[in-house]
Amino acid sequence: MDNGLKSLLESASKIILGKELQIKLAVCCLLAKGHLLIEDVPGVGKTTLSHALAQLLGLNYQRIQFTSDILPADIIGASVFDAKNSQFTFHPGPIFNQMILADEINRSTPKAQSALLEAMEEHQVTVEGKTYHLPQPFFVIATQNPSHQIGTYPLPESQLDRFLMRIELGYPARQAERELLEGGNRISLIDGLSAHVQPEQMAKMQQQVSEIFVSSAVLDYLQDLISFTRESAEFVCGLSPRAGLGLLAASKAWAFMEGRKAVLPDDVQLVLPAVAGHRLGSGSTDSNSIIAPLLEQVAVS
Repeated sequence: MDNGLKSLLESASKIILGKELQIKLAVCCLLAKGHLLIEDVPGVGKTTLSHALAQLLGLNYQRIQFTSDILPADIIGASVFDAKNSQFTFHPGPIFNQMILADEINRSTPKAQSALLEAMEEHQVTVEGKTYHLPQPFFVIATQNPSHQIGTYPLPESQLDRFLMRIELGYPARQAERELLEGGNRISLIDGLSAHVQPEQMAKMQQQVSEIFVSSAVLDYLQDLISFTRESAEFVCGLSPRAGLGLLAASKAWAFMEGRKAVLPDDVQLVLPAVAGHRLGSGSTDSNSIIAPLLEQVAVS
C-alpha cells in the first residue's frame, strides 16, 4: 500500500475510533471514483468521517445541509440579473467544490435530491441550457438517517444507483467508546489534520486502480453474481450495468489497497455488501444479510 494512503487510513482511524473497515471502504470508494452514502442513526460520526477525509485528501470541502425546504438552486446555483451590465450572471452554488457532504440527504424532497443526479453522473450541471463543469476530482459523500425516522423521504432508485457504496458505521465498541469519552470531541481534532494524499496523487492512484488486472475467471464470477440478482425471486430488481461496473471498479480499488496487481474473488466478496446492499435491499440497512444468500448460492468460478 502507498505510504501516503497508509498514513491517511491511520489518521482517519484516530478520528473515527474502532471503524477501520468502514474507513477503508470509504477510501476504496473514492479510489474507484465513486460517490459514498453513509446511512446510520444520528451521532455516530457520519459527518465527522467525511470532513476528516476531505482534510486528509487536501480537497475543497463544502457541507450542504439538506432540509425539507431546500431548493435545487440552493445546491447548484442560479442566474441573477446584473442591472449594471443588463445581463444575467450565473452565481455558482456550493456544489462547485471537490468534495460535497450532502448531509441528511433524505430529509429533502425528491426535487432537491434530483439536483445531484447530473452532477454525480457527469460531473457537470446544466442551468438554463448552459453546462458548467465541476472541479476535479469531484466526490459526493451523502449521509442519511434510517428511513423509519420522522421527516425522511426515501431516495429513489435512480439516486441510490449513483452511489457506488453505502456503508453503516454503527455504534462504537465499548473500548472505542471509552477512548472517545476520555479523549473528548473528535471534531476538534480535524482542523489539525494535514493532507497525506494530494489531489494529484489521488488522480495517479485512481489511474493505477484502473490498470489492475482482472482475469476471465474473476469476471465470470462477477457476472454470475450480477445475473443471479436479476434472475432470483429474492430480489425485486437486479443489479444494473452501472452497478456491475461499480463492483468491478471497487474490487480493483480494494486489490490496489491490499498491494496486489490482480483482483481475487475475495476482493469482490468483500466490497459486494457495500456496493450491492443499497441497490437490492428495498429499504433494509443490513447489507450483509441482504448479500448473504447471494454469496452462498453463487459459487466462485
